[in-house]
Amino acid sequence: MKNPVIFCDFDGTITNKDNIINIMKKFAPPEWNAIKDDILGQKVSIQEGVGKLFSLLPSSKKDEIISFVLKDAVIREGFAEFVQFTREANIPLYIVSGGIDFFVHPVLEPFGPFEKIYCNEADFSGENIRIIFPYECDHDCSNKGCGCCKPSIIRQLASEENTSIVIGDSITDLEAAKLADVVIARDFLIEKCKELNIPYEPFERFQDCIQVIESRLDVKV
Repeated sequence: MKNPVIFCDFDGTITNKDNIINIMKKFAPPEWNAIKDDILGQKVSIQEGVGKLFSLLPSSKKDEIISFVLKDAVIREGFAEFVQFTREANIPLYIVSGGIDFFVHPVLEPFGPFEKIYCNEADFSGENIRIIFPYECDHDCSNKGCGCCKPSIIRQLASEENTSIVIGDSITDLEAAKLADVVIARDFLIEKCKELNIPYEPFERFQDCIQVIESRLDVKV
C-alpha cells in the first residue's frame, strides 16, 4: 500500500453548506447569482468569479459577515471522528479550500491542528472586500485561474510514493479529482465525475469517508 495523503475541501464538504454561497445570499445584491452561475458553468475562472462575488460586499460588513458564518456554519456529521481517524492512522490531512481565511480558520480551529490549511485571503482595507490568492496555478495546471489551485498543491505535496485522496463536493474540486488516486465525492462533484468518467466513491457523512479509506487502502486503526 502506498502512503495515503488526504486533500479535503472545506465549503460544502466539511461544512454542510457552502459558506460563500450563504454569505452571498445574506449580504450580496442580486447580481451575485449570475456570477455564481458563470462559475458553475465554467464560463469564468473560479478566481475571477470569487473575486467578483466578494467585490460586491463592503468591507464595513466584515464583523457582521464573520459573526454570521460562525453562527451559520454546521460541521458535517463525523468530521471530528474522521480527524481522529487520520491522526491514529498517521495519514496527513491537508485542508485545501477555495474559501476565505476569515471564516475557514475560526470554523476549523476546534478540530485542529491540521497538516496545513490552504485557502484564499481577504483584504478589508478598501471600500469593498478584495480577495488575495496566495496559492495560484503552477505551470502544469491546465485550468488557469483556480484561485486556490488544488492540483498545484497536490503536485507539490504528493509523489508517486503516495496515494492521493481527494474529498470534495463542487467545481472547485474537479481538477484535483482528475489527479487523485481516490476520489470521495458528493453533490455537484459527483455529477462532474459521472460526466467525465472519473471513478469516485460517494459520501454524505465523514464516517463514509473512513469506510472508503479503510476498505480501499486496507487502513485500520
